[in-house]
Amino acid sequence: MKVAILTNEFPPNIYGGAGIHVDFLTRELKSLCEISVHCFADTSARAFAECEDSKFKKILDPLDINLQWISAMRGINIVHCHTWYSHFAGVLASRLYQVPLVLTTHSLEPHRPWKAEQLGEGGYAMSCWIERSAYRSASGIIAVSKKMKQNVVNLYGVDENKVRVIYNGIDPEFYKPTFDEAILQKYGIDPQKPFVLFVGRVTRQKGISQLIQAIPKIHEDAQIVLCAGAPDTPEIAEECKNLIAKVQEKRSGIIWIQEMLPHTELRVLYSHASVFATPSLYEPFGIINLEAMACGTPVVGSAVGGIPEIIVENETGFLVPLESKSAMDFSPQSPEKFQSDLAERLNMLLTNPELSKKMGEASRKRAEAVFSWKSIAKQTAEFYKEVSS
Repeated sequence: MKVAILTNEFPPNIYGGAGIHVDFLTRELKSLCEISVHCFADTSARAFAECEDSKFKKILDPLDINLQWISAMRGINIVHCHTWYSHFAGVLASRLYQVPLVLTTHSLEPHRPWKAEQLGEGGYAMSCWIERSAYRSASGIIAVSKKMKQNVVNLYGVDENKVRVIYNGIDPEFYKPTFDEAILQKYGIDPQKPFVLFVGRVTRQKGISQLIQAIPKIHEDAQIVLCAGAPDTPEIAEECKNLIAKVQEKRSGIIWIQEMLPHTELRVLYSHASVFATPSLYEPFGIINLEAMACGTPVVGSAVGGIPEIIVENETGFLVPLESKSAMDFSPQSPEKFQSDLAERLNMLLTNPELSKKMGEASRKRAEAVFSWKSIAKQTAEFYKEVSS
């Protein structure tokens, strides 16, 4: 069986969970079937996509690249797409080569209204249309959590029998407790003081502004380490910068690392952290939580999306209730309450090293037992056979 994997992100150009997923999934899949990967880094948009409005370019460039991929897919038996950036090519290739289309649901465009800031209102409307068309055309859909399966069925009206839940995974041989105080010192982190760690893009989805606004309620002896880069827009980058500057006026120990760190260093930060924070407003799965847990660190995360399927309450960390404004506006109905609840649970681990250690050990065991990439690749290959039969 020959499978064409279509993706925006692929090594070395990875900036989010979908890219990490494709990277590790393809490593294991290649021993189970023949695969070819088509990614944005291998293709450049042609001149016709150039236009005065830069936000139009952000939608036209991906479509141009999608068209260029199609001629390189001859002889395939399945086309497997990751995120809306590849859906246009997936639908066309499925029709042209008469093969099944499989989609992996990492997120859903209508649930990310802040993307209009990045793509413009027209571009966002187009990305939603492309995604909807793909889901209604797909032969099979992989949802990375039970919650995502429910969302896909409810939003697009697809047959639930077409949707298989296959979790994201982790490489426990790489992500494991790894300690090196020199790495901490390199980024200005005091190895002798406890710290909260956040890792993620500067985007509304990840809830970084909620965490920053919760900092005044976090124990004053703790450090707050924000590994936050790749902002969606200049506007949200400026907003984040201003929020951090405001809290830095009142307390020290806030460290903002804006570069994307190599994972060899990131696993050291995970391992040394007292607690990992995931204040996401929208999170289909949250592969970043698995990375922290595999490194022996407890997680405090929002009780949204797939996060409750990863964190075991009172065992590997804590879940923070989040009541969203509406079905399409995921910002907290009461930001002050969410921020207070988040800080309270972070403080429980910051001030109790024994509890942090106990939950960290349980986190490592859960990551190893449940979220193996070998198992996930095997389930994916079996799903290919099902949709092809």
